[in-house]
Amino acid sequence: MAGISAAGAALAGFGLIGCSSASKDAKTAEGGSKTIKIAASPTPHAEILSGAVKPLLEEKGFTLQIDEFNDYVQPNLAVQEGEENANYFQHQPYLDNFNKENGTDLVSVAAVHYEPFGLYAGKKKSLADLSAGDQIAVPSDATNEARALLLLQQEGIIKLKDGAGIEATVNDIAENPLNLSFKELEAAQVSRSLQDVSIAAINANYAIEAGLSVSKDALAVESAEGKAASTYANILCVKKGSENDEGIKALAEALRSDKVRDFINATFDGAVLPVF
Repeated sequence: MAGISAAGAALAGFGLIGCSSASKDAKTAEGGSKTIKIAASPTPHAEILSGAVKPLLEEKGFTLQIDEFNDYVQPNLAVQEGEENANYFQHQPYLDNFNKENGTDLVSVAAVHYEPFGLYAGKKKSLADLSAGDQIAVPSDATNEARALLLLQQEGIIKLKDGAGIEATVNDIAENPLNLSFKELEAAQVSRSLQDVSIAAINANYAIEAGLSVSKDALAVESAEGKAASTYANILCVKKGSENDEGIKALAEALRSDKVRDFINATFDGAVLPVF
């Protein structure tokens, strides 16, 4: 996900679905229950939280308030500013880059799941059908663009310069036998470009939202044995200093519970895989 400037972060507020202010720590609500506010992407994160985590926390006397966002910027800003206690939508490389670009002070508390990145058919229905000059849509943000390019390399479509790794951009393509062009789009927009491009590299959560099945529709997915599974695990994130708050510890424990593992495996048809 992309290096995002402070100005870009401010503009991304248009991606917000729902949010309200909260104190940094979980607050006491009516009846003595404690409220934990968490920002999350609608799919699969909010689904996991509402379907499996919320009931577990209620058993421990916590109320989980889930605020859904459809962008990758505002959830971090909301935690940084104390409007949310935590967020659940991103992987560590994105968080590291976000902190660097925006001067935020956010940390990971727990790794929860991995979403296999996939290549999906647009105008071309298989990778073998790709021909000279075809266009491929990829996310424009730094870490997800690298992830897309590494997947294309995995499938033998391109070759990256030695050492490009998880910071690769289109400028790091060393070999491009078909002279493919790349349409760089904000991650949420890639799935909407399928009719205009030959194939597209799509984040699993956005593929799900677009009605695509990783197991049935993807032309190729990241290898579960590869570096992606560990590097791109989605994490529970908080502002530094609140890692040991009672509510955050309870939330992390619930997210890595057997009930959540079973829920993920039963719900997402291989598009979401637990890492605990």
